[in-house]
Amino acid sequence: MFSNKKIFILAPHTDDGELGCGGTIARAIEEGAEVYYIAFSTADKSVPAQYPSNQLEVEVRHATHLLGIKPENLFVYKYEVRKLNYVRQELLELMMILRNEINPDIIFVPSSRDIHQDHSTIAHEAMRAFKTRTIYGYELIWNNIDFQTNAFIVLEERHIAKKISALSAYVTQEGRDYMDPDFIRSLARVRGTQIGKQYAEAFELVRTVLL
Repeated sequence: MFSNKKIFILAPHTDDGELGCGGTIARAIEEGAEVYYIAFSTADKSVPAQYPSNQLEVEVRHATHLLGIKPENLFVYKYEVRKLNYVRQELLELMMILRNEINPDIIFVPSSRDIHQDHSTIAHEAMRAFKTRTIYGYELIWNNIDFQTNAFIVLEERHIAKKISALSAYVTQEGRDYMDPDFIRSLARVRGTQIGKQYAEAFELVRTVLL
C-alpha cells in the first residue's frame, strides 16, 4: 500500500500526528515509504512550568525518531499555539512550498470536523494546498463532534506498540486521558473490530488520487 510513496503528516502541534496516525506511520515506514512530519507549532505557551519552553520540540524529535522518521524529514515550525487561523495565508504558502519541493503522494491531516481552531485551520488549508493529492483526515476523538469513518488502515500489534512508544516521549503530556496506552490500544481495537481485524486506525477520506 505504501511502498515507494512520499507521505506528509501535517501536525498542527507536536504529538497530533502520532496520536492521529502513529500506527499508520509505523506501517508506512515498514513498507518502504518516505514519511515527512511537519509540525506547525511547538505550543511553547502550553508547556508545563517545570519544563523549558522548547520541551515539546525536544519531545517531537524523540517521538518521530522512535517511529522511524528520518531527522531530515522532520520540519518543526514555531507558529503561536491557538492562533494559526491568524496566519492562514502564510501557512498555505508554506504548504505549497513543501509540496513543490518534495512532491508528496499522500497527505494526513486532522479531520475537517475537528473543532480545535488550529486543527481546523491546518485541515482546510491543506485541502487547498494538496487538492491534487490523496488526503486522509485523522481522528482526535476528544475534538471531533462528528467523524466519518469511511477509511481504515489495518495495523498489527507491532505498529500499535511503536505508536505507544512514540507517545511515551511526550513527558509533558503525561496524565492526559488520550495519552494513556490503554486508551490508544482500545481505540485501535474498536476501529479494527469495525472491519474484522485486530487493530486499525480510522480516517475520513477527503480525496483519492490514483496514478
